[in-house]
Amino acid sequence: MTTPKSAALSNVGKIRSNNQDSGYAGQQLFVVADGMGGHAGGDVASAIAIRRIRETDKQYTSPGDAEFALQSSLIAANQLLAETVFEHQELTGMGTTVSALLRVGDSMTIAHIGDSRIYLWRDDELSQITADHTFVQRLVDSGRITAEEAAVHPRRSVLMRVLGDVDAAPEIDTAIIGTQPGDRWLICSDGLSSYLAEDRIKKALAAGLDADQTTRRLVKETLDHGAPDNVTVVVVDVDDTGDSSVEPPVTVGSASAPLTFEGEAGRKSLRLPTILLHPLKVASTPEDSHFEPESDEYLAELIAEDRRRRRRRRVTWLVALVVAVGALVAGLFLAYQWTQDHYYVGERNGTVVIYKGVQQTLGPITLSEVHEVTDVRVDDLPNYTQQTVEDTINADSLSDARAIVERLSDAVAR
Repeated sequence: MTTPKSAALSNVGKIRSNNQDSGYAGQQLFVVADGMGGHAGGDVASAIAIRRIRETDKQYTSPGDAEFALQSSLIAANQLLAETVFEHQELTGMGTTVSALLRVGDSMTIAHIGDSRIYLWRDDELSQITADHTFVQRLVDSGRITAEEAAVHPRRSVLMRVLGDVDAAPEIDTAIIGTQPGDRWLICSDGLSSYLAEDRIKKALAAGLDADQTTRRLVKETLDHGAPDNVTVVVVDVDDTGDSSVEPPVTVGSASAPLTFEGEAGRKSLRLPTILLHPLKVASTPEDSHFEPESDEYLAELIAEDRRRRRRRRVTWLVALVVAVGALVAGLFLAYQWTQDHYYVGERNGTVVIYKGVQQTLGPITLSEVHEVTDVRVDDLPNYTQQTVEDTINADSLSDARAIVERLSDAVAR
């Protein structure tokens, strides 16, 4: 039998004043929850969810039983959130993502909702096991935008599925995946996945550090990259020692602090102690994620809005291109007109001629043309004058060019 060794770590990040993430690493269960709903709700939502879900941290006779128990615990957590909002209206709109692993023997049972992620590092390859329940991921999956475009999309913060007070029966992704010695599982909030590239995540997982050292390295690297958002990491290693417990179980983030109710201005408020604000090292606060119900009508409207945005962007680029091309053409035209006000004297087929334009060329385009052919032969000129004509003689005007030809003609006559 293979056994995971695990660790969990959470950090408030460089901008947030409180930690809305929660995480748990226990005997068989490993979870990350990322709360949403602002300062007054996100921490509460993730804490309530973790406290309810961690009740499933026990032995199960089969992966199927574990899958049912894990899914049921997320539904129960969703109900608790709805009841909390009913009693405390100031928390309306709070919700949380949940990504969880529950190990049974050589299998990992997965439950997932939202945009926290589960990764598997196996045989030097990193695989994202869960799919983000976000609007932009829908666009990526349907081929409307690329993953690179999704990273900067104005709707990247819109979640289509979370636990909260909106949907009484949210759709939860579940799966059972076999695991083997050498596997390393990573669960993280988007505070890690949004700010640390996958190649750096893979490098940290492959560094040969134990689970605790790996969580610390991942969080540190995220902080070094600015980490404006809360970041929570759970690492689970699989080996063949037969010991699957983490003693004692570890709870991090908001769920690790006492949840107390205090009266305030005639109504109850739900409060959690906050974590001290880190020194500011980035220019702006991260954009809060928010939830929109996953309905066909709303999704269609978002897609239509995205199409309008892309059309506006294309029109803007097209107008900019037309303006740029127009400016270039106008510039070239004015430059050509300028060359046609200039003259010089040169040689053609052994005869002195007056050219209109300038001596330069623009690629295959010649910026001058013969304006007048004279009856002065270059061979009849003195030797030093012949070389001067072949090298061309600039003139300030047509009359000046004709005066130069007169002087050359006089030189022939002498």
